Amino acid sequence: MSFENLIGFIREQFQTNEFIPLHAPVFKGNEKRYVAETIDSTFVSSVGPFVDRFENDMASYTGSPRAVATVNGTAALHIALKLAGVAEGHLVLTQPLSFIATCNAISYCHATPVFIDVSLVNLGLCPVALEAWLTEHARIDDDGVCRSKAENKIISACVPMHTFGHPADIDGLLDVCQRWHIALVEDAAESLGSFYKGKHTGTYGLVGAISFNGNKIMTTGGGGMILTNQALGQKAKHLTTTAKVPHPYEYVHDEVGYNYRLPNINAALGCAQLEQIETFIAAKRQLADRYDAVLSGSNLRFVKEGEHCRANYWLNAVICENRQERDALLKTSNEQGVMTRPVWELMSNLPLYQHCLHGQLENAQWLADRIVNLPSSVPESFHEQ
Repeated sequence: MSFENLIGFIREQFQTNEFIPLHAPVFKGNEKRYVAETIDSTFVSSVGPFVDRFENDMASYTGSPRAVATVNGTAALHIALKLAGVAEGHLVLTQPLSFIATCNAISYCHATPVFIDVSLVNLGLCPVALEAWLTEHARIDDDGVCRSKAENKIISACVPMHTFGHPADIDGLLDVCQRWHIALVEDAAESLGSFYKGKHTGTYGLVGAISFNGNKIMTTGGGGMILTNQALGQKAKHLTTTAKVPHPYEYVHDEVGYNYRLPNINAALGCAQLEQIETFIAAKRQLADRYDAVLSGSNLRFVKEGEHCRANYWLNAVICENRQERDALLKTSNEQGVMTRPVWELMSNLPLYQHCLHGQLENAQWLADRIVNLPSSVPESFHEQ
């Protein structure tokens, strides 16, 4: 398929000759009404009924025993790692094909990422590569703690990401993590509404983290959510509320906490957006089907959901034949007002993380040389469907 034909197809889906963004939010429900309620009540900050409602609604939707709202997805992942026991000097296994927030959250814990290769099928952390690295570089000590052989550092957590909303191989990752006594923390920032074997992403590991940034499938403007069990959920609520001990008027804090609470006005927006989540996903999956059909048989391979998965298709992606084709598609489409983007620079290539341990990363580099994200908003014509 020629780039011109693809651009024409995209314009046909979004029915405009104007600039087409990569992903824009849709506000067609109760957003204005709920936000106005918070303004009228004056409870616009971190205390208010919409925060509790949003957490309860999200727990119900995802099937998580507890959901705790945070100011953004990075804050959610930071606290998720702390709940999993990640501490200073620890190593955390993760994938190089990810947004910088994944590694930043690890760094906030004064821990260091270790980069493991990804799967060419789902773009997420590869269990085979994970097992291979651990077998060569790790051991279980007499106390049952996983440590690196070289420096004897504790390997406390593994953080796969559900890339573009496509569930990673959670069964395989859980099996490896359990045998090596490593906590699984899911970076589900991009995968709200994605399910693996009928269970929501972010609910398989000890803790999961979701993002509601403005470019996600639903938004609270900013915002995130921690998914976990009741006990850790209570701890998460405490840590994200500056570790304040409940009291009618005294200010007592019993540990270092974080002002990571989601404001009520943002939670109001989230409640309205969550009411429409299945409509958004149905429309996005329909758009993905159209991309898949028009690209069938072409030199651009559309990234599709894996077996036993329901992906939210947050960002649609194609795999080009090589780096040159990738760059040509990016240049042509952006020059013509159709926003496309490459995948993130591999974390292992960034100056601040080049020193980190890593396994063989051939798949991640191969994908980074070829992936292009295509416009993935819910088209205006789908809004009323």
